[in-house]
Amino acid sequence: MENFDKENRYLQAKEKVGEIRKFYGGIISYIIVIGALAGLNYWIDGLRHPWFLWAALGWGIGLIFQAAKAFDWNPFMSRDWEERKIKEFMERDKKSQSNMGRWE
Repeated sequence: MENFDKENRYLQAKEKVGEIRKFYGGIISYIIVIGALAGLNYWIDGLRHPWFLWAALGWGIGLIFQAAKAFDWNPFMSRDWEERKIKEFMERDKKSQSNMGRWE
């Protein structure tokens, strides 16, 4: 049982590191692509109409959500909340199983 727990924690940590790695890759891609778009925008019209900012805003919002997932920044549904809900549902199921076949 102890070995299973260690293996489970290892797999969770590996998954978390993978999420963080994907986030850092997304930031690097964001910097390169938005920088190239800004350069193209400057080359075309001298930034009189900074259209590259629309792409930067949209992709930036996506990066914020990716960071929230990678670094557990979700205040509404954190891991503690998940654990409490799981225990609540398990208790509810246990209670309904223990009442099976009884008259109430």
